[in-house]
Amino acid sequence: MIKYAANAFLATKISFINEMAHLCELVGADVGDVATGIGADARIGASFLHPGPGYGGSCLPKDTLALLATAEEAGYTLRIVDAAVQVNKEQRARIIEKIQRCAGGDVKNKTIGILGLAFKPNTDDMREAPSVDIIPRLIDEGACVKAYDPVAEEHARKVLPEETVFTKSPYDTADDCDVLVVLTEWNEFRDLDLEDIRVRMNKPVMIDAKNLYTPRVVREAGFTYESIGR
Repeated sequence: MIKYAANAFLATKISFINEMAHLCELVGADVGDVATGIGADARIGASFLHPGPGYGGSCLPKDTLALLATAEEAGYTLRIVDAAVQVNKEQRARIIEKIQRCAGGDVKNKTIGILGLAFKPNTDDMREAPSVDIIPRLIDEGACVKAYDPVAEEHARKVLPEETVFTKSPYDTADDCDVLVVLTEWNEFRDLDLEDIRVRMNKPVMIDAKNLYTPRVVREAGFTYESIGR
């Protein structure tokens, strides 16, 4: 119970900040300011208040579902945990919607570049990674998907559609892309030559699903730029 409850609480915290990020987009607020403000309250704390494409990995998805199953067997419904799981699924759908919108409303015959495949940096773990949901959907809708991850390619090939084109660098990924999407916050991506990336793309459009960059810097580099809740 302690392990399941702890991981369910962390998952709920992630889903909460992702919901706040969506609301920030609707009302014109900045989720970074919101996270800083509420994280300064010692009762809440700053950890796990980073919006993105949803939680993944081996623990949070498995343990939230296990806790829901435990409750169901006991004849009880955990409404908050169930909502956290549903919000996590919806967050990935929102990323897909952003990609569709930034591609002009339809990804068919568009080239989408994906930077980062593992569920978090510094691992090759593909379990429940957002890319596992997002890439197949894009391919099903007719997109060509090019993808790069510093270490997870071997595992990614086993779980992603065979149509996925794996590249050797972020710059190769950007070649002829209509939209470039950051899904994992690898340090390697923080210092990209944005000018080089821009000139390689068909259209300089970036979706930063990890809020890795400063919006002003990317826009001044000539990109149409979207992030999460900013």
